[in-house]
Amino acid sequence: MITLNINGKDMQVDADPSTPVLWALRDHLNLTGTKFGCGAALCGACTVHLNGEPIRSCITPISAVMGQKITTIEAMEADKVGKAVQDAWVKHDVPQCGYCQSGQIMSATALLRKNKHPSDADIDGAMSGNICRCGTYQRIRAAIKDAAKTLA
Repeated sequence: MITLNINGKDMQVDADPSTPVLWALRDHLNLTGTKFGCGAALCGACTVHLNGEPIRSCITPISAVMGQKITTIEAMEADKVGKAVQDAWVKHDVPQCGYCQSGQIMSATALLRKNKHPSDADIDGAMSGNICRCGTYQRIRAAIKDAAKTLA
C-alpha cells in the first residue's frame, strides 16, 4: 500500500509505484474528474496540481509524488481561486464537449495563484499545454481575466 496525500487527505493506493498518478486517481480512488487524453503529456486533460504546480498526471508515476500534496479538480470548488475560475467558466460558457475542462481549470487556477493580473501572453503561456478540441480559447482567456477581476 502506498499513501498519497490527495486533496488534503491521506489515501491508500494498492498499486505498483510505477503506476501513473492518473490511473491511481481514476482506477484506485474513483476520482474520475481528471481525464485521460493522450497518455503522453501533450494535451493537458490530465492536469493536477503537485504542491500547487500543474503537472501531467498521465506520465507522472506515483513513486514521484509520495510525500507531496496532490490536488485534483474535485477540490477546486472548495478553493477560493478554483471556485472563481469555475464560476467564470460557467459565466463565459467555456465548455462545449467539456472533456478538457478539468485540465484547463487546473492550469488556469495555478496561473491565477501566481499571477493576479495575467496579460494575454501570460495566459497563453500558462495554458499552452492544454488543448481544447472545440477551440474555446477566446472564452477560456475571457474567463481567466474575469476570474482575476473577481479575485482582485
